[in-house]
Amino acid sequence: MLVKDLPKCPVEITLMLLGSKWKVLIIRELLTGTKRFGELKKALGTITQKVLTSNLRDMEDNGLVERRVFPEVPPRVEYTLTDVGYSLAVVLDAMAEWGSAYRQLLKLIEKQNKHST
Repeated sequence: MLVKDLPKCPVEITLMLLGSKWKVLIIRELLTGTKRFGELKKALGTITQKVLTSNLRDMEDNGLVERRVFPEVPPRVEYTLTDVGYSLAVVLDAMAEWGSAYRQLLKLIEKQNKHST
């Protein structure tokens, strides 16, 4: 990808790279270290093999993930975040922090609603 191909808006660039919930969750899993395809699929639960493969390829093309193939039988493939991929940790941390605060806010609202009825 070339700089000239990127959107002008930085938020749009980030969304372009993390445009699906699966990409965010893949990064979450890879932040803890290198994973094999099967480990990622199991950790992500309901993701299909096709969707996981597609997202990993897209993330590899965008320089977020590195794919390493070991010449074994059966072949072993491992996925690791690149330095650029790891730099997204601050984005995921901010999302987690916001999600926790939102959960607490809803709990407070629910509690207040119970007391007012």
